[in-house]
Amino acid sequence: MSDDCCCKTRTKMRTPEEKHAIDVRLNRIIGQLNGIKNMIEQDRYCDDVLIQLSAVDKSVKGLANLILEAHMHTCLIQNVQAGNTEVVDEIVDLFKRFQ
Repeated sequence: MSDDCCCKTRTKMRTPEEKHAIDVRLNRIIGQLNGIKNMIEQDRYCDDVLIQLSAVDKSVKGLANLILEAHMHTCLIQNVQAGNTEVVDEIVDLFKRFQ
């Protein structure tokens, strides 16, 4: 098994580029949530708030998909190659959570 993923200890080594991409997305999501908080404090109209909440939802799903894709290309493949097919059940469970 490679050092990129050690699912037994539940850690995942990410490159600086991966961490940066995730950090950029997280900061954007945090900014969106802070904007929604301000909208509530300013008594903004419900439709406007709901539109922004939808945008946050899409941003979070995009981040989740980015992490899932990386997981499948590293952890999943490495574990299957090492004979640990239990990770396939983990992926199935993850997909069920996304529905």
